[in-house]
Amino acid sequence: MASSEPVRVMVTGAAGQIGYALVPMIARGILLGADQPVILHMLDIEPAAEALNGVRMELVDSAFPLLKGVVATTNVEEACKGVQVAIMVGGFPRKEGMERKDVMTKNVSIYKAQASALEKFADKDCKVVVVANPANTNALILKEFAPKFPAKNITCLTRLDHNRALGQIAERTGAAVSDVKNAIIWGNHSSSQYPDVNHAVVNVDGKEVPVRELVKDDAWLDGEFVKTVQQRGAAIIKARKFSSALSAASSVCDHVRNWVKGTPEGTWVSMGVLSDGSYGAPKDVIYSFPVTCKSGEWTIVQGLKIDDASQKLLDITGQELVDEKKLAYECLKE
Repeated sequence: MASSEPVRVMVTGAAGQIGYALVPMIARGILLGADQPVILHMLDIEPAAEALNGVRMELVDSAFPLLKGVVATTNVEEACKGVQVAIMVGGFPRKEGMERKDVMTKNVSIYKAQASALEKFADKDCKVVVVANPANTNALILKEFAPKFPAKNITCLTRLDHNRALGQIAERTGAAVSDVKNAIIWGNHSSSQYPDVNHAVVNVDGKEVPVRELVKDDAWLDGEFVKTVQQRGAAIIKARKFSSALSAASSVCDHVRNWVKGTPEGTWVSMGVLSDGSYGAPKDVIYSFPVTCKSGEWTIVQGLKIDDASQKLLDITGQELVDEKKLAYECLKE
């Protein structure tokens, strides 16, 4: 995708916390590379129009050399026009006392409307990553209501969970995080996800050592490590009183950059993609798998040995996605 022609990148919910952290990263070249000019399309809802204009003003004031234009709008059709990358951060957040179904109903209608705008107005090969929760099911709704849109181009973000897993392993082993690779996030971007270290390795003096061998503490790896990664978002809200906007924005950049520019040889990353039934996952849900990327295409890593304990956890998170899909369809009928 690197070219002297600017790439049009849309961020929905751009005036929010994640949007505010994300747009300068995109403008600085962290998303698509330090040589790729961009035009930012920022979308938000009418009540946030003034704040959105404030973000636009700050982008102008930052004088980013790669930023060749900014569209700041509350009109979804204008926002989607010609975009080649769409980062769907906007959604209805769960508020205290709200049932899961209430949140799902709101988000289903948002993503249904955005699906048709993307299909009509975005570039025909636009790459989409859904960040707003429930991310997997929001992405599925997008796919369902944009039938002409390539299904392989609709993904959801589990890279944040993946990066959290790498960070925990690095802290535990004293390794640099850049020396840790091939952890996996399976399933749903929710507390049912399965952070799996059985195939992860750490580079120690040029040799790849399996994480289990290096940590020598299966109780921690199967217990506290898994819980920490699953509950990290809640822990950050408790500490910061806001959600994890900075790390979410950074991992969006990692997700898109690897997708567009490829993953390093021998390394895989976690992405929520349309399930083909690999590893016994339910088909036709957006499920997080280990993937490699090349020439702008992702491929699910095949042939990994999954032990019985892990398979149970893969099945539990898969079932949650099937239940969410059913709930989403019920919301659509109402």
